[in-house]
Amino acid sequence: MSSLRAVFLDFDGTLADGGRVPDAHVEAVRAARKNNRVLLCTGRPKAMLKQVLPIGFDGIVASAGGYVEVNGEVLLDRRWSAPLAKRGIQVLDEHDVAYLLESPESVLGRPGVDERIIRRLDLSGIDPEKLVPGLDIQMTDDLSGASFAKVSCFDSDVPVDQLAAEMGTELAAVESSLPGEMKNSGEIYLKDVHKNDGAAIAAEALGVPQSDVIAVGDGINDLELLDYAGLGVAIEGADPRVLAVAQRLAPPPSEDGLATLFTELGLV
Repeated sequence: MSSLRAVFLDFDGTLADGGRVPDAHVEAVRAARKNNRVLLCTGRPKAMLKQVLPIGFDGIVASAGGYVEVNGEVLLDRRWSAPLAKRGIQVLDEHDVAYLLESPESVLGRPGVDERIIRRLDLSGIDPEKLVPGLDIQMTDDLSGASFAKVSCFDSDVPVDQLAAEMGTELAAVESSLPGEMKNSGEIYLKDVHKNDGAAIAAEALGVPQSDVIAVGDGINDLELLDYAGLGVAIEGADPRVLAVAQRLAPPPSEDGLATLFTELGLV
């Protein structure tokens, strides 16, 4: 590998533990940036990263690859077309889903959706404040002009893949990776948008070849990312499908895993 490497970090379950970033991870990221590039690569939109961005990163791949920003410059901002967005909201409302429309600048929802989400998380044994600290949902009855990149569903009467199929062939869905009983919860996204595509755009902008890309993750939406990277690292205990594509493992954030990994890789 060359002297300059680009490290793409998943957020939930990789950088953060229950929404909290361990101090050792903060220190590791800042130390690694002295001679490398470290970027967030998450399914969350930028609007849900306000609490973590002050750590300092060289870029963001957010909305599961739909949004790419490097050194403050936006390189990609993919969103649903207006007709698809209209159809998607119609299907969600027909099934009385508790959902959030996610974009880089905002998280939108129907009035009362925050209470439904908190109730659903509580029933699943998840602390909402730890999961999404500082989440600011803009609630409104008028979502007719909403512009968004992804939908998160927290409570539905049907599986998320069925919702996606009813909305249109351009979409795909992934079930929730949240702990607890989160049945019929997950994310719906443009099926040609993936984390690895966003990472490739960011790496090219940074002048880092694919062989010098390191990716770390634990969720199903990290599969393509880990497979794309020159070195794909899975978090111990991750989904077996993620473990199968990884070249090595790292301890979970509860054990300061990134600090250990960065030291072993010579990043700090």
